[in-house]
Amino acid sequence: MNPVTATVSYTLSEHQFLQISNLVKGLCGINLHEGKKELVKARLSKRLRILGLTNFADYLDYIRDDSSGMELTLMVDSLSTNLTSFFREMEHFNHLTDKVVKSPLHLSTRRLRVWSAGCSSGEEPYSIAISLCESISDIMKWDVRILATDISTRMLNRAKQGVYSPDRLDKMPRHLRSRYFTPIKLLEGTVFQVSNQLRSLVHFGWLNLMNPWPMKGLFDVIFCRNVMIYFDKPTQNKLVRRLFDILAPGGMLFIGHSESLAGVEHAFRYVIPTVYEKA
Repeated sequence: MNPVTATVSYTLSEHQFLQISNLVKGLCGINLHEGKKELVKARLSKRLRILGLTNFADYLDYIRDDSSGMELTLMVDSLSTNLTSFFREMEHFNHLTDKVVKSPLHLSTRRLRVWSAGCSSGEEPYSIAISLCESISDIMKWDVRILATDISTRMLNRAKQGVYSPDRLDKMPRHLRSRYFTPIKLLEGTVFQVSNQLRSLVHFGWLNLMNPWPMKGLFDVIFCRNVMIYFDKPTQNKLVRRLFDILAPGGMLFIGHSESLAGVEHAFRYVIPTVYEKA
């Protein structure tokens, strides 16, 4: 199809917005309330232009006729919010290194399993890896693995590449940037690539949190931050129960500072704001 010119203005009806909202909620649990209508229209208009479509009715037909499910995935990619940064909510990383790593259990077993659920473009799992490398002097003698998952294939591809513009590392201490990133000079400027040491600790994979999880082992730490804010209460209840079940006894759950487990049915023990333990 030929792309439609950017001058085309699309109209998204209430019924069409409801159809899209139901599709997204059914696929990945994201709750698109009424206030998101203009955001949905703006982001999906780009998809319509790429596909050469002139209205949202045709776009919905296109999704239904796409037996591969690829366009539905691309739609979710377009609607996902991927705001992230290195060492966002720094106290979480301090708690990880001061309390989790230095616990008698992990010091004796030298084994640690961490899951970054909703890893976006990779800043969170790489921040976890840097924190662990900085706090464990002999980390190569430890059995450390970090699983990083996201529903956005676009963000996962960025995360796997591990290449970041200088502004993404602006707030990172200079010694950490020089230790864990390699500058690469391109025609358009210098970028920074994550070191092989960090790459060896992080495994990226696509995952829809609403689907069955393929992971069999238990995690010691789960970062599930700024994810639940997009779910309604029943979906939050279900997700928190599943997170509890896949954590090892004594395992820690970190959620975002804009989130709370208040009103959510759970068996976690409150530790500090946004940090919970499976007692």
